[in-house]
Amino acid sequence: MTTRIIPIVNQLTNDLNLAHFSATGLLADTLARPLRDLRISVTDRCNFRCSYCMPSEVFNKDYAFLPQTSLLSFEEIARLARIFVAHGVEKIRLTGGEPLLRKNLEVLIEMLAKMTTVAGRPMDITLTTNASLLGKKAQSLKDAGLQRVTVSLDAMDDTIFRRMNDVDFPVADVLRGIEVANKVGLLPIKINMVVKRGTNDSEILPMARHFRHSGNVLRFIEYMDVGATNGWRMDEVLPSAQVIAAVNAHFPVAPIDANYLGETAERWRYADGGGEIGVISSVTQAFCSDCNRARLSTEGKLYLCLFASGGHDLRALLRGNYNDEQIASAVGNIWHKRDDRYSELRAALPADTQIGDSKKRVEMSYIGG
Repeated sequence: MTTRIIPIVNQLTNDLNLAHFSATGLLADTLARPLRDLRISVTDRCNFRCSYCMPSEVFNKDYAFLPQTSLLSFEEIARLARIFVAHGVEKIRLTGGEPLLRKNLEVLIEMLAKMTTVAGRPMDITLTTNASLLGKKAQSLKDAGLQRVTVSLDAMDDTIFRRMNDVDFPVADVLRGIEVANKVGLLPIKINMVVKRGTNDSEILPMARHFRHSGNVLRFIEYMDVGATNGWRMDEVLPSAQVIAAVNAHFPVAPIDANYLGETAERWRYADGGGEIGVISSVTQAFCSDCNRARLSTEGKLYLCLFASGGHDLRALLRGNYNDEQIASAVGNIWHKRDDRYSELRAALPADTQIGDSKKRVEMSYIGG
């Protein structure tokens, strides 16, 4: 009897190309965009139920989160991170879900903090959190090698904030976490506010007023059509231009240059020296042309766009009989063929036009923002 051998890579992913692709640190896609930023989701779970990310009517007690065996181990994450660094990644951001729910996360941070870029510089290791656990963990995160944090905070008003997180979590505890993070030196702290028209747009000025002169950088994010569960509508998007106009009317600001190529936020500085704010305008002013970010899901799928509907299964390679050179070749071939520019395409179409099958689009809670 003849034995038929079916390649596991083709069977599981149907698209991973293992043809040799050297990791030179100069990897670019079809639009000449380099690979510089890797966002790693360490858990698909979160203790908040924000409507724009994990609405409670979908992510309820019956929702089937990933089993522990499906998650990448810290050793697997570190192995992939080294491969991405060899291709040119200089910044690693840990996300979720809520990443601080992942047990012993400091162990992973220690592994990542030991890595250096192709040019020999220390890796930029950051984390995005809702700050519910930040006050307890900030010092241990800093000691492990984390450099800074980004905190998601959508309102200063406690009633509005509790309604938006949908678990009755008080804003005071988030502010306390930010205060502790400042004290231990996880700086500069960025505060991300997703602005949803009719829900929390009244909080733009209170947020600006609170974080002026704080040393923290407040960033306003347009409500985005990520995933299929958040009920996104264009009329709930408040354009960043209107946000800046509202702030400027009370606290004059002026535009300043980006920190680096591919930075998602447009930066503005207070005229009185009160610091800076930013706006992330992925709906009204797409920045696809400079996007240098790859996203790794909790279970090891590589996504090339926040609005992607499918990923590339790298876990199959990690847990199969494949060496680092082969996995690096797979990553190189995937990125080299990348042509994603969802937001630019959407911007050229009438409002509320959907591109592709939105019902299959990956959820933000699965791959992070």
